[in-house]
Amino acid sequence: MMQKESSVFVAGHGGLVGSAIVRKLRREGHENLVTRTRAELDLLDQRAVHGFFRQQKPQFVFVAAARVGGIGANAAQQADFLYENLVIATNVIHAAAESNVEKLLFLGSSCVYPRDAGQPMREETLLTGPLEPTNEGYAIAKIAALKLCEHYHRQYGKRFIAAMPTNLYGPNDNLHPHQSHVIPGMMRRFHEAAAAGKREVLVWGSGTPRREFLHVDNLADALYLLMQSYEKPLFVNVGTGQDCTIAELARTMAEVVGFEGSIGFDRSKPDGTPRKLLDVSRIHALGWRARIALPDGLRHTYRWALDHDVFAAPAVPSSR
Repeated sequence: MMQKESSVFVAGHGGLVGSAIVRKLRREGHENLVTRTRAELDLLDQRAVHGFFRQQKPQFVFVAAARVGGIGANAAQQADFLYENLVIATNVIHAAAESNVEKLLFLGSSCVYPRDAGQPMREETLLTGPLEPTNEGYAIAKIAALKLCEHYHRQYGKRFIAAMPTNLYGPNDNLHPHQSHVIPGMMRRFHEAAAAGKREVLVWGSGTPRREFLHVDNLADALYLLMQSYEKPLFVNVGTGQDCTIAELARTMAEVVGFEGSIGFDRSKPDGTPRKLLDVSRIHALGWRARIALPDGLRHTYRWALDHDVFAAPAVPSSR
């Protein structure tokens, strides 16, 4: 188990997931945290990554670094998402193996499941059918990393595990209106529409796809539990076990930000996978449950964005 004095490297500590992991670790009394900005350590640079591990010798590693984006960015930049995420993951995982890290936890994504996977999606569904074409590059990189962890575990006995979170949101998310995930992008569009007194907000797609959303602090609780107690090579889904339509999400978002106009749907934009709901029986069997409901989580995230003047700053594309 991680002790309070254990050296813990959080790759991607400045992002949505990484910052939540850091908050959780500090709440649990861990202060020997190792973090690096992209300027300090470029995870695409294999030599630099291996040098960092030889010098710092972290005992535990959370791999939350990734190039991320919404459906538009994923579809338009498939090569970039595939290359960068594959290189980041392989650099960090291989360096951790060579440096005899005690335990590593890699973060996957629910987009790795087949487009037409049965719902809710069980861990065993991986690689049983074609992927959703709009994010194939990102998904393939994540699948390769998941399998790399699994086979380091099976072949070499490395305590490398992986978690498969559903769609995430929360503090430190990127609120770009078109190059972020659905909740932060929608939050910015509704906020700006309310501030400008607009009568309508257009939401991408038909509004009918169903999605599951997890507050990132819920995820951090689950990751801490897995790092402390889970030792199997098979990855674990992390989600709420409940979903809603995009149209339902839009109505809730409008209420949260105070937008009183109408909501339209731009059917010329892609819907993506019809439904994505995770089977969370494996993580539930370990004693974890999501504790923040979606409306409460959206209000919490919107308050964070207001308190940090996020909407006053120019929207920037998402990156690791």
